[in-house]
Amino acid sequence: MNIGSVVSEIDHLPVMADEIVAALVRPEVEVFVDATLGLGGHTRRVLELSPRIRVIGLDVDPVNLAAAENSLAEFAARITLQRANFAELEEVLHALGTPHVGGILADLGVSSNQIAGPAKGLSFDVDGPLDMRLDDRLRTTAADLVNGLSEGELADLLYFQSQESGSRRISKRICQARRHGRIQSTVQLARLVASALGQDPDARRGRIHPATRTFMALRMAVNQELDSLRQFLAQAPGVLQPGGRLAVISFHSGEDRIVKEDFRRRANEGVYQLLTKKPMTARADEKERNPRSRSAKLRVVEKRRDT
Repeated sequence: MNIGSVVSEIDHLPVMADEIVAALVRPEVEVFVDATLGLGGHTRRVLELSPRIRVIGLDVDPVNLAAAENSLAEFAARITLQRANFAELEEVLHALGTPHVGGILADLGVSSNQIAGPAKGLSFDVDGPLDMRLDDRLRTTAADLVNGLSEGELADLLYFQSQESGSRRISKRICQARRHGRIQSTVQLARLVASALGQDPDARRGRIHPATRTFMALRMAVNQELDSLRQFLAQAPGVLQPGGRLAVISFHSGEDRIVKEDFRRRANEGVYQLLTKKPMTARADEKERNPRSRSAKLRVVEKRRDT
């Protein structure tokens, strides 16, 4: 596979990059962790702004890691890339002999190329296998969940992972359909969800696809995203140096709630200072230029210097 050609076709823009560098790129920062590297857009901005900073980039997707390594080749002397989940943050940093860092970023969004291409099974419009694993080392796929969970279990997954209000109708329709054969493709699932909600997926006219929350819930469950986020947040205070900052961009209310509660609790315990009491959102011009930024929420904390 030609990694460069795959990614070059995607108009990838890092979300809220100006706000990120303003919060995290400071003279005292020597090592910065991009805990969800993706295609390396945020890391590029950091490296361009500060010739002193060294970046450690983590990602579970080998395609994205290869693409980022290629696009950031001019900074090769200042970047270290690791295939790892951000829940492994502490372990990775200790293995690299860098137990404490001055800044950490976690962008919880999915990369544009992962959504647009058929390989991951995240697209409604391009048919692909019902996989949804961002890390191919994981064993459970979306097809395993869709075809293996009971009607009640599937409804609960859709509701609790993505607050899908039509979870029970969707689950019932899926269970009816799978009696006639295994559900294996993304377009097949998307059409089942649309029919359960009484909508025509071909008549969206720019509206949000009716299967959006179903796909989100399955992706989050397959990749254990909320559990990984909690583990990452638990490890962050231990690896941040005093005065170090942590920024998290979330795109979903469930993720943002976990981040907000963790930050507030640690602030009350005297570990963090809240730099964003309310989440920052993208500017109007960015929302116009990059639709993915419309649902982004950025929260930033600083580890207290007396801890």
